[in-house]
Amino acid sequence: MRVGQNPAKSVTEVAQPANITVAVVVYIPFLEGYYQQSLDVLKLCLESIQQNTQISFDLLVFDNASCEEVRQYLQTAQAEGKIQFLTLSDKNIGKVGAWNYIFGAAPGKFVAYTDADVYHYPGWLAPLVEVLEKYPKVGMMTGLPLLPPEQYSTATIAWAEDHPDIHLERGKLLPWEDFWRHAGTLGGGEEKARAFYEENDALQVTIGEQHYFVGASHFQFVSRKEILQEVGTLHADRPMGQVRQFDEAINALGYLRLCTPDWHVQHVGNTMPGKEFWAGQPQTAPAESPAAPRKKTIWQTRLMQKVLRWVYDRSFNILYRN
Repeated sequence: MRVGQNPAKSVTEVAQPANITVAVVVYIPFLEGYYQQSLDVLKLCLESIQQNTQISFDLLVFDNASCEEVRQYLQTAQAEGKIQFLTLSDKNIGKVGAWNYIFGAAPGKFVAYTDADVYHYPGWLAPLVEVLEKYPKVGMMTGLPLLPPEQYSTATIAWAEDHPDIHLERGKLLPWEDFWRHAGTLGGGEEKARAFYEENDALQVTIGEQHYFVGASHFQFVSRKEILQEVGTLHADRPMGQVRQFDEAINALGYLRLCTPDWHVQHVGNTMPGKEFWAGQPQTAPAESPAAPRKKTIWQTRLMQKVLRWVYDRSFNILYRN
């Protein structure tokens, strides 16, 4: 039988999620070898999101069965109000499996996905969301200049060719320095990167006075929640190696894949960046107006909640059990 009335029935409103969900997938199974510095890189990633995002957002973190040290860090961050939504999976369901979860669970109208080894520069998020608000046909917007394979952006190329007011240009438009700045963090070696760079031209579209490179990356992108749901469930039976499904799905649905000519984010890799990383700070969009800080009221403090719960428990026992 039920004793008393559920006090939640008297609550007349609940907190509303932010319009933007920043989502991160974490997988650090141990802190040795390849993963020796991964926890420090994860902290750098999440701290850059917290410190350099001046518009309202919720942070959603999906942990793919990481080691205890990583989980303790994430749980502490959530307790401190730095993570709004934290999911701790007891098994590694793979990056694509985590995407399937995030794409359905993220409450925001926009989802800004980032791998756990990405640094976010000041003002990084607003310029990317603004493109999606202005051009609803954009399905992936990445915040750094890239030279991705054309085969995943055929819908973008066809769209540009079909619109006389859109200028499409091909050539060595991406400087080698910008290409290597990202490619050098991927571990493939400079010789391989140089060969790919020489064999492939960049494609650039001009919309009004704005220039964007054709292509995007699944390690960091912003999209609309409705588009992610349109993609549907992706096949996931391996921890990695299946991410191209997402690029293919966005392209097959006819959505645009673009990236910015400016550096709003940067891939770090599995080791903490050195002095050269911080020496060349990129030009970014003007910083947005700071959002109001999330301050807890006195009623939301742990001590006050503990006192109130004690008073409630005593009152409940007096009214219903004695």
